[in-house]
Amino acid sequence: MTNFTPVSALFGGALIGFASALLMLLTGRIAGISGIVGGCIVSGASDRNWRLAFIAGLVVAPLIGVLAGAPLPLPQIPSNWTVIVGAGLLVGFGSRLGGGCTSGHGVCGIARLSPRSIVATIAFMTTAMAVVFLVRHGS
Repeated sequence: MTNFTPVSALFGGALIGFASALLMLLTGRIAGISGIVGGCIVSGASDRNWRLAFIAGLVVAPLIGVLAGAPLPLPQIPSNWTVIVGAGLLVGFGSRLGGGCTSGHGVCGIARLSPRSIVATIAFMTTAMAVVFLVRHGS
């Protein structure tokens, strides 16, 4: 593994946990990205401001990191736009089908000891491991 960075991973995980806990304590809301984005799309949402601020933070934080000197690796995206669009649609469908995304279930749901979130996260992780195995070792 060439990208093993336990210190930055620990620091990043602690920040995610802290931000999720603060959001729950201050607003009573769960920091699941699909729910936050979905709440922005719904017309007439009264809590749109904090949702937009949360999404803006997701975009601005890496830019601040780059300005502070942190390297920003470029993602390796397949050149086939059909694959990219199809993958995005499948992720969106899976988020709706699973009643939330990996961030909501994995970070917040497990922290609340939600059985539904624990099962969903196990399903996400098992599927991800199987896909990686098949892509790297399958024919």
